[in-house]
Amino acid sequence: MKALIETIVASLVDHPEDIVVTETEEDTKIVYHLTVNQEDVGKVIGKNGRIAKAIRTVVYAARTDAKKRIYLDIM
Repeated sequence: MKALIETIVASLVDHPEDIVVTETEEDTKIVYHLTVNQEDVGKVIGKNGRIAKAIRTVVYAARTDAKKRIYLDIM
């Protein structure tokens, strides 16, 4: 899942080397924390959060464990 997030975001940002995705797993959920360069945050979030919502939709659809919810935090 990390590779999927990095691949999607790398095509959107000017500084793909600054992409960091960390994973936190609990009993009922998995949280991915996406950190990008400060200049690229607006590009990842998009106007009215549309790009962020689209990224989350793809990530949620690609989940392999149906028992755990997946969350994506963009920082």
